[in-house]
Amino acid sequence: MNLPQLIQSSTGWLAWGGLAFGVLTAVAFLAKWGLRFRLVGVTSFTLLLAVSSWAFTVSYTPPVVIEGALRAPVVFDNGNDLVVAQAPDDIETSAVEPTLAQLAGNLRPGGRSSDVVVIRLRQLKAVGEGISEPVVLGQTEVRNAIKPVPPQG
Repeated sequence: MNLPQLIQSSTGWLAWGGLAFGVLTAVAFLAKWGLRFRLVGVTSFTLLLAVSSWAFTVSYTPPVVIEGALRAPVVFDNGNDLVVAQAPDDIETSAVEPTLAQLAGNLRPGGRSSDVVVIRLRQLKAVGEGISEPVVLGQTEVRNAIKPVPPQG
């Protein structure tokens, strides 16, 4: 069972547990038990966990996985209009386009003020001892879904 499935199934258990603690808290207040105020904390925390788990399951979107793409970690993101990812050393030319498409699919547009984001895939090639030079293997542009780009021309 993966993490999203685990959280989704635990949401119901947490909700029922919070309800049971709520009933136990009400009984504790009626019987004037000494731990009634601790039960208030346990109840509220359990219900908070249930709501948080539910919110996670509603908002979670799994990452985009494209066949033929390799994992390329993002090494630079200015938060506006440029994202640079590091290609593995053994990447083949046929894997560049799927890798760029996978990076573009996993890019979240929220918080970016630019309408177009450029995604570059690069490698570092050694040119001397302790010196390397970036080589861009490919790049693509992603249009921000929140702010549409007006047509040019």
